[in-house]
Amino acid sequence: MISKKIIALLLFFLTTIDSFSQDTNSSELTKQKFTLSGTITDANSNETLIGVNVSIAELKTGVTTNEYGFYSITLPKGNYTLQIAYLGFQNMEEKIQLSQNFKRNFKLQSSEQQLQEVVVTSNKKSTNIKTPEMSVNKLSMGTIKKMPVVLGETDVLKSILLLPGVTNAGEGQSGFNVRGGGADQNLVLLDEATIFNSSHVFGFFSVFNPDAIKDLKLYKGGIPSRYGGRASSVLDIYQKDGNSNNFHMNGGIGLISSRLLAEGPIVKDKGSFLIGGRTSYAHLFLKLADNDNSASFYDLNAKLNYKLNANNSLYVSSYFGRDFFNISKEFQNTYGNSTFNLRWNHLFSERHFSNLSAIFSDYYYGLTLSSVGFDWQSSIKNFNIKYDLKYYLNDKIKLSYGLNSIYYKFNPGTIEPIDANSSINFKQLDKKNAFEPSIYLEAEHQATQKLSFMYGLRYSMFYRLGASTVNLYENNQAVTFNDQLKIYEKGVPTGTKSYGYNEVITSFSNLEPRFSSSYVLDEKSSVKASYNRMVQYLQLVSNTTSPTPLDIWTPSDQYIQPQIADQVAAGYFRNFKDDMYSLEVESFYKKVKNRIDYIDGADLIANNAIEQVILNGQLRAYGLELMLRKNSGKFNGWVAYTLSNSEQQTPGRTLNETGINNGNWYKSGYHKLHNLAVTANYNLNPKWTFGGNFILQSGQPVTFPNGQYQYQGITVPSYGGRNENNLPLYHHLDLAATYTPKPEKRKGWQSEWVFSVYNIYNRKNAASISFRENQTSGANEAVKLSIFGAVPSVSYNFKF
Repeated sequence: MISKKIIALLLFFLTTIDSFSQDTNSSELTKQKFTLSGTITDANSNETLIGVNVSIAELKTGVTTNEYGFYSITLPKGNYTLQIAYLGFQNMEEKIQLSQNFKRNFKLQSSEQQLQEVVVTSNKKSTNIKTPEMSVNKLSMGTIKKMPVVLGETDVLKSILLLPGVTNAGEGQSGFNVRGGGADQNLVLLDEATIFNSSHVFGFFSVFNPDAIKDLKLYKGGIPSRYGGRASSVLDIYQKDGNSNNFHMNGGIGLISSRLLAEGPIVKDKGSFLIGGRTSYAHLFLKLADNDNSASFYDLNAKLNYKLNANNSLYVSSYFGRDFFNISKEFQNTYGNSTFNLRWNHLFSERHFSNLSAIFSDYYYGLTLSSVGFDWQSSIKNFNIKYDLKYYLNDKIKLSYGLNSIYYKFNPGTIEPIDANSSINFKQLDKKNAFEPSIYLEAEHQATQKLSFMYGLRYSMFYRLGASTVNLYENNQAVTFNDQLKIYEKGVPTGTKSYGYNEVITSFSNLEPRFSSSYVLDEKSSVKASYNRMVQYLQLVSNTTSPTPLDIWTPSDQYIQPQIADQVAAGYFRNFKDDMYSLEVESFYKKVKNRIDYIDGADLIANNAIEQVILNGQLRAYGLELMLRKNSGKFNGWVAYTLSNSEQQTPGRTLNETGINNGNWYKSGYHKLHNLAVTANYNLNPKWTFGGNFILQSGQPVTFPNGQYQYQGITVPSYGGRNENNLPLYHHLDLAATYTPKPEKRKGWQSEWVFSVYNIYNRKNAASISFRENQTSGANEAVKLSIFGAVPSVSYNFKF
């Protein structure tokens, strides 16, 4: 059944593409059109460049390079002026005579502009005005490295918190929320491999080594059809390929951690390698201070690439990271991600590009409690085969299509005694398997000089597979409602049913349409609109609002339905004063079906029947985003503001049931009414650069007790509705200064010092507030937990 659906859709797509090709070829015979194509790279390193703008001045049209630096554009026979622009590199202009299909590769020279400017997207703003792409943000690594951050460690994920519509999951957390969605609704990719937990040291750092990262792109809406599996956003991160011209090393030494990266040619101009690592050493200082507690991490990045010939290239990339946490040798925790990706790029013709990837991803979590006497291990693994193709029909239409299939293996938990004296018995929670195939087709279409579209369709399927023994319940309800006490309770299984290995337990299929459009009002402004549907088949089982290592992922099944998100957005975009300033205004509305919530008193740890504490509800979020940027000059930066609302509802399944919060809408844990972020950079001179960030957000929704009562001499707190209260207003100001001793030096040892202060006015932001009875006075009191005050730091960065 699976194969029949995929084959039928594939045949339809191929037939459609073939008919397009025949029409296009016929048109070209009469109009004499030819194709200009090639690859654009960094002249210094041969690193392919993503998103380079290639424009044809005479026709006021153009394209951008794809994820592998490839571009293709089909034009009528004639003479043209080719303009190439990319942030941090010198602009190029070249006259071409197009009288046949022509392949032209370009090598861009780096520019001093890279050191003098901080911008969010490419310096060719007019292209962004015209394209139908919206709700998308891109940050350059040069920008990220200049931002002041906690403990002096550059953090890729924390940098996106300065963008509109993005908020932090909590103080000291690497998780993030996008447009009122949960942190688990974000698809985070590193070289196409899924990263299930993106934090080191429980959120103090992210897993992404900034020295190894080439490109970062965040899709908040208008998500292309090639992406699927999450309901809120996609963060797509690509590692650098490595320098195929010369051997280079760079790194940094900070107060908490250090890093080192090496790259160089395998065969000059044909192949290269990259290997980098980071490690922390704060635990060594704790030992010197006779402290039994310790926390540390390390990670490794590696990549190889080799150009077989003009039409074929191979890439191998991997990541491995581990965290270690120890409290008085009683609580020992190890967790981390492992990924591997083998990719083959193939060019069928000057207009037909393909990428075939075989991907493995593994998230492991281990916990040892010596006092209790048990060892816990859990993991989620996936094996992914994906084939993406891009066909440049002509200068007006570009097709993207492909297949994707993911096989999941879930281990919710293996519990073992640590020695013969342990009172814990061996227990294996039911392992789970699932299969998620999908197919997609998308077109980017410039209908007229003013009107452009991007439209596509993704067809996704999901199969919950054995081997498993599944509980059966009366009326197929794993959660029951007690009419007398008016509370939800765990359902009692009426029996079980066993399924063999890879036998289908339940299945789902969904169509996911995507559409976006752009209408150019004039050369400096445009309006855009988009709609997309996203389906998420994996659920994060957690009773926190931000991802922690103990969180367990589980597949959709007959009791836990897939989340289905529909989002619409509209916006106005304008550039001012020769693109020195730009303004983006967007509004959005998002609704998510089957957003899970938990009954009161839900026990999530080592629960082999998690369906007994889960109810399906819905989530809605809407808001307005503004972003004003100054893109050039000695002083530059941006102001981002978001006004938004995020609410959740879990009504009763019958008229007698109360639902969660009496079936009323309540603020989700990701609700932030106001979110203001300001970032600025000032280049005093070639030696000194100064930067600053200011973030202000509404306090996170929480549930406080609204009263208390006495029961048999015990004071028991009582609570009102869910998330009726808020933590105090969250804000902090961070400042940084970068000193480059010899800015004119371009060869040999080059270095810089980075001085920064996170939270310079020592704001004690609340990570949580708990309530207790004062032992002396007997009065109730609120206790605020704050993680960071003012944190000064210094780091030394070098390269040679």
